[in-house]
Amino acid sequence: MASPRRAPAPRPTPARAVGALVIDVVLVVAFAAVGRATHESGVLGEGGIGLLTTAWPFVVALGLGWLVSLAWRRPFAPLRTGLPVWAVTLVGGMLLRALSGQGTAVPFVIVATLTLLALLVGWRIVARAVRRRST
Repeated sequence: MASPRRAPAPRPTPARAVGALVIDVVLVVAFAAVGRATHESGVLGEGGIGLLTTAWPFVVALGLGWLVSLAWRRPFAPLRTGLPVWAVTLVGGMLLRALSGQGTAVPFVIVATLTLLALLVGWRIVARAVRRRST
C-alpha cells in the first residue's frame, strides 16, 4: 500500500518569513499581556510601560531564536524551527529577565515553558495541518 503523498512545504519567501515572525512576536507579546493582566498589575502598568518591560526579554530572545535556528528558511516547520525558537525564547527570555532584575520564580518558569511551547510550536502545527488538509 502506497503512503499518502506529502504536500511540498511552502516556499520560504521573504513575505512568508516576515509573516511567521510577526505571528511569533504577536504571540509573545500576547503572552506577556495576559500574564500582566492576570496579576492585577494592569497590562500597561504604572507609567504605561509595563507591557514593554515584561515583553522585551522574550521578544529579544525570540529574535535570537530566529537567528540561531535560521527560521526564515523554514518558518512554518514545527520541529525544525518551532522547537529551537521556543527553547531560545524561553531560556534567553528568562536569562534577560534575571539580568534585568525581573522575576524568574519556578511557577512562572513552568507557566512560561508550557505557554510559549503551545504558542510558538502550536501555531505551526495548526498551519501545517491546514496546509495538508487543503492540498
